[in-house]
Amino acid sequence: MPDVAPVEVFAALSDESRWQILTRLGSEPASASHLADELPISRQAIAKHLRVLTEAGLVTSSRVGREIRYEAVGAQLSRVAHRLDAIARGWDRRLADIKLRAEEG
Repeated sequence: MPDVAPVEVFAALSDESRWQILTRLGSEPASASHLADELPISRQAIAKHLRVLTEAGLVTSSRVGREIRYEAVGAQLSRVAHRLDAIARGWDRRLADIKLRAEEG
């Protein structure tokens, strides 16, 4: 799976419906029809959201009989989380330095 730019991942996650779909798929794979039955989203909208999530590398699909099942993929989220963690560590170091300076003087 190609690495997708974090901005594309965040863009895919910028919609509450896509969060709902991704959260649901995190527990077990499902077809678009099953997702439409379980979530307050139309089947047509589910299909569009699944396309966006797939393009962002957050969802993968496989054919099972006549059905296409979708499954959440954590690799892209892990890549983004790793980059955010690096930013957070930098801020933690800066805040610790500010605290030390404030306590010294």
